[in-house]
Amino acid sequence: MSDILKDLEATIATRKGADPDSSWTAKLLSKGAEKCAEKFGEESIEAIIAAVKDDRENLTYEAADVLYHLLVMLAARDVALEDVLGELARRQGMSGIAEKAGR
Repeated sequence: MSDILKDLEATIATRKGADPDSSWTAKLLSKGAEKCAEKFGEESIEAIIAAVKDDRENLTYEAADVLYHLLVMLAARDVALEDVLGELARRQGMSGIAEKAGR
C-alpha cells in the first residue's frame, strides 16, 4: 500500500518545476510552503467534518485529499516520505505515552 504513496510522492516531485498553468500540484507548490500547509489544514478539517457526520464515503474521499496534500506540504519543505515512514517505524511497538515522554 505504501507504494501508492511513494508513487504519488514521485509524481509530486516531478511537478515541482512544472508550469503552474499545467498542473494543480505545480500551482500549489509555486505558491510556497505556507500555502501548501494552509491547503493541508483545509483538507484535514473537511475530513474531520466527514468523520463527525459519520459520512464514510466522503471521509474516504477527504482522507485521500489529506494524504495528497500532506505529501505536497512535505515536498514544499523537502521532507521525504521515507523520513516520515522511518519515524513511524521507530515508534512501532512503543506506547504513545512513552513516545511523548521521550520528546
